Amino acid sequence: MNRLKEKYFKEAVTKMKKEFHFKSTMEIPRLRKIVVNAGIGPFRENREAVEAFVTEFAQLLGQKPVPRQARLSESGFKVRQGDVVGYAATLRGDLMWSFLDKLISIAIPRIRDFRGLNSQSFDKTGNYSLGITEHTIFPEVNPNTTKGVRSLQVTIVCTSSNKQQNKSLLSYLGMPFAQEG
Repeated sequence: MNRLKEKYFKEAVTKMKKEFHFKSTMEIPRLRKIVVNAGIGPFRENREAVEAFVTEFAQLLGQKPVPRQARLSESGFKVRQGDVVGYAATLRGDLMWSFLDKLISIAIPRIRDFRGLNSQSFDKTGNYSLGITEHTIFPEVNPNTTKGVRSLQVTIVCTSSNKQQNKSLLSYLGMPFAQEG
């Protein structure tokens, strides 16, 4: 069993049950999925750079990303409808747990001048989103051989729509939120 998944079942469940006075363990929020998106931006004209990024992206996710196409044409960005403008992947199960463990314990501590994640980045439905400006913070990516630095957007989707419960869940799993105040 994954280390973080084990931590969820052994520590987070009992702490959440006490904190929010849940009667059943089925009421406790769980992680449903993690969605990771990356735009290719100005590199989309360079096929070699795009292929290298897709390979790196697949290595750090553990699965092949799906190309995302432009829905509308935008002449200012030289994008036509149907052009590939980014890649995305939805992680579930063991891949989700291993990616989150890698994100919390390895990648986030490598962020330069890191002072904690914004705890207000929850949407109306309780999902937490964070932006990563450099994909080179992941151990699978060699910054010396990469063909351009890309940004990633990571969205953690939970079963509960309560922001406070989801924040507590992520805190118990080790998400380094910034101190408020």
